[in-house]
Amino acid sequence: MQSETNEKLAHDAKHGNTHALEALLSRFKPLVKNKAAAYFLAGGDRDDLIQEGMIGLYKAILDYIPEKNPVFSAFASLCINRQILTAIKAAGRQKHSPLNASLALETAGDTPLPHSNPESLLISRESSQDITLFIRENLSPLEYDVLMLHIDGMSHAQISETLQKPLKSIDNTLQRVRKKVRSRSKD
Repeated sequence: MQSETNEKLAHDAKHGNTHALEALLSRFKPLVKNKAAAYFLAGGDRDDLIQEGMIGLYKAILDYIPEKNPVFSAFASLCINRQILTAIKAAGRQKHSPLNASLALETAGDTPLPHSNPESLLISRESSQDITLFIRENLSPLEYDVLMLHIDGMSHAQISETLQKPLKSIDNTLQRVRKKVRSRSKD
């Protein structure tokens, strides 16, 4: 099974081969852990996000169609991200607070930052009202809009399209927001 391609394993797993399924789950578990480390789940922990990511991977195996998605790893990555974000959104709705939703610590193509999530430290130290006040006082209108859309689960490209701003501008804005929040969490 080690020499089998991801695409072959996905095909075999989809058609009932449990060894192929186990091999894919094992092969992609580090990717799932890596993606889960980049997010915060209100009322949950990292293991919950890993479990959601594994569910996303399993769905990717079941839904994989080689003709539509020739590279399984890219399709799996997308499914893992979507499952994790869906779980985060659901947790955020239960808490009735938009600030409890995720704030990804990675941007497309970058390596995720370590699990010590400054945003989660800030949330655990201060009340939601204090955080809201800090955000409103310290973020520009563009930074605030971008943050709220990001918390709602929009991708950088979707935010760019919604706000009619260049993608690079959205990326830079999110970096400024992260820097401001991190500097506040150190106080």
